[in-house]
Amino acid sequence: MLIELSVKQKFLTLCGITAAAMAASLAIGQRLIPQSILTGVVFYLISGERPSTVYASIVSLPRDIRTAIIFLKLNLCLYRYERAGATVVQIFERVVARQPNKVAFLMDDGQLTFAQVKQLADRVAAHFYAKGFRKGDTIALLMETRLEYPCIWLGLSKVGIVTALINSNLRKETLRHSITVANSKAIIVSTELAGAIAEINEQEGIKGLPVHLFRSDGAPDTASSSSTSSDPLPDAEDLRLSLDSSGSSRSNVDLSAIPNDISPKDKLVYIYTSGTTGMPKAAVITNLRYTFMALGCYYMLSFRDDDIIYNSLPLYHSAGGMIGVGSVLLCGVTAALRKKFSASNFWTDCIRYKCTVAQYIGEICRFVLMTPPKPTDTQHSVRLMFGNGLRPQIWPQFVSRFNIQQIGEFYGSTEGNSNLLNIDNTMGAVGFVPNFAKAIYPVTLIRCDEETGEIIRGSDGFCIKCKAGEPGVFVGKINPKKALNSFVGYADKAASEKKVLHDVFRKGDIFFNSGDILVQDLLGNYYFKDRTGDTFRWRGENVATSEVEGVITTIVGLKDCAVYGVDIPETEGKAGMAAIVDPEGKVDLEQLAAGIRASLPAYARPLFIRVLSEVPMTTTFKLKKRDLQVDGYDLGKIQDPIYFLQSNGTYRRFTADDHETIKSGKARL
Repeated sequence: MLIELSVKQKFLTLCGITAAAMAASLAIGQRLIPQSILTGVVFYLISGERPSTVYASIVSLPRDIRTAIIFLKLNLCLYRYERAGATVVQIFERVVARQPNKVAFLMDDGQLTFAQVKQLADRVAAHFYAKGFRKGDTIALLMETRLEYPCIWLGLSKVGIVTALINSNLRKETLRHSITVANSKAIIVSTELAGAIAEINEQEGIKGLPVHLFRSDGAPDTASSSSTSSDPLPDAEDLRLSLDSSGSSRSNVDLSAIPNDISPKDKLVYIYTSGTTGMPKAAVITNLRYTFMALGCYYMLSFRDDDIIYNSLPLYHSAGGMIGVGSVLLCGVTAALRKKFSASNFWTDCIRYKCTVAQYIGEICRFVLMTPPKPTDTQHSVRLMFGNGLRPQIWPQFVSRFNIQQIGEFYGSTEGNSNLLNIDNTMGAVGFVPNFAKAIYPVTLIRCDEETGEIIRGSDGFCIKCKAGEPGVFVGKINPKKALNSFVGYADKAASEKKVLHDVFRKGDIFFNSGDILVQDLLGNYYFKDRTGDTFRWRGENVATSEVEGVITTIVGLKDCAVYGVDIPETEGKAGMAAIVDPEGKVDLEQLAAGIRASLPAYARPLFIRVLSEVPMTTTFKLKKRDLQVDGYDLGKIQDPIYFLQSNGTYRRFTADDHETIKSGKARL
C-alpha cells in the first residue's frame, strides 16, 4: 500500500509524479490546474500532510514550476562555469568577444564599450603587476562612482589582487579601520577624496602598513580634470599618467608575464557591511559568489540582452557594485551610472538613457514617491525595478503612480548564503522557497527571543523550526562545496564565527545566522519583520520597530522615521521612541497622535517623539538608529524637540521636569 512506502520510495515516487506533472503542464497549459490537483492528491496520500499544506502545494505549483525551470538554467550555467574554472575576468572576456562594440557603461556624457572596459582593465593589470603586486595582495579603492571604477578592480583581479571597495563617505578612524582590516598594501584614491587619505596620514599614517598611494584623476581618454597645485597627496603616483604612458599601444597590452593561476574560489573583492552600528566589516566576495549573485538576478528576474539598467547606487555597495555592475560584466547588458542618487532626476535619467530596468535600495522608492507628480512619472520605459527595502505600506502606491510592471524585491546580506528573491510580484514579500526546493536550498526560520535575538533550543538541544505565520530568525545551511550554500565570511575570522550556528538540527551541522526575523506563509512566501535587536519588549508585548515605522511614515507623509526602544528606570522592558526627520517643521502632532491611536495597539505606541532637523543617515539610506538610541530622551544631549505621550493618547512637549521624574523612577508610565 502507498502509506507503507519507505521515505526513500515516497521521495522517488513524488519526484516521478511531479516530473510528470511539470511535463504535462508545460505541454498543455490548459491542463495545469487538473494536473496540479492530481499531484496534490497523490502527495497527500503518500505523505500524510495536512490539507492546508496540500492546498498550498496545489496553489503554488504553477509558480514553483516556472521557478524550477529558471533555477535549473541558472544552476546549469553556474555548473559549467565552475567546472571550467572560469573567473569573473574570464567570463567577462567571453562577453567582450561576443559584443566588443556594445556600450557597457553610460554616465553623464561619457560611455565605455565592452572593448574599452577590457583595454583599461588590461592596462591596470599590467601596470600593477609591473609595480610588484601579486596574487593575494590587497589594494584599497576609495573613489566615487566613475566610468573607470569597475575597470580598476577588474584589472586588479586579473593579477589576483583583491580590491577592498571602500565606502567613499568614510573619514578618519572608520576610514583607517576599513583600509587596515583588509591588510591593504596600496590605496587608489580619486582626486576629490585625496584629502581624506591625507588627513589620516597626517595623524599617524596607516598603522603598520607599507602603503603605496595612487591618485586617479580619471580614466585615460575620459578624464575631465587634472591634479591641482594644492594636491593633498603630492607623493602619490598619478595613476592616469602612468596608465597613459604604459599603454601607448592602446589595444595591445602585454599580459604574458602575469600567471594564469586564479580559481573561482579565490577572493575577488572585499565589500563592507554598512550597518548602523560598529565598525564596517570586510565581507569576502569570491569569484564564485560574485558570479552567483550577478547571474542569479539576471536569470531569476528574466533580464533581456538589450536591457539598460539604471544604477544610481554606490559602486562599493553589493547591490550597485556586485548585482548591478555584475549584470554588465557577466551577462552583457548595459548600465547607466549616476554619481549620486537624486530623487528628482530619477525618471529624467531613465528617460535620457532609455532604461528598461532600475535598481533601488533602502528608502529610494519612498524618496522618489515623495517628489511632486510630473509627466516623466510615466514617460519612461522601465518595466522592472529590483532591490531591497521597498516598504509594503507604499508598494501599491509606487507601482500604480509610476506604472511599474514588476517589482523584484530581494532579501539577503553581502556576506550571507541565505538569499531570497520575489519574482512573481507578491506584494510585500521578499521572496519564496518552494517546498520541493528545500533540499537544494536549505533555508528556514528558527525560533528565537525576538527582543534579544537569542536562539531558542528544545529539550534535545537542537533548534526549533517555525510554523507558517510564526516569526523566526532566517538561517541557511552552510555547505562549502556549493556556491549556493557556501559562507566565506569576513576578512576578520572572529567576526565570521559570530555569524555561524553549530548543531542546529543535528550534531555537526552549521548554519549562517542572518540575524533577521522573517515570517513565512503557507505558500512559501517570506516577509521581512525585523532585525534581532530592533524588536523590543514593552508592557509584556514584543514591538517590531519596522511595523511601527511603516505606520508613522504613512501618517507623516513618507518622511524619514526610525523607531527604537529606550530604557526607563525602574521599569521592565524598553519604551518606544520615534525619531522623525522634519527640518521644515510640518509634522502635525495632533494628526500623528490620532493616526497612531487608530493604527497601533497601546503597547506599540511610541512614548517619545523626537523631531530631527537633519538626516543622520548611512549611505545605504538607513537612519543611524544606534546613535539615536544612545541619545535616548536625554535633554542634556539633544537640541531637537521631544514630545511625550500622555494618558489621553496625545503628545506634548517633553520638559526637564519630565526628564527628572523619569530618571528618578517616579514616573507612572
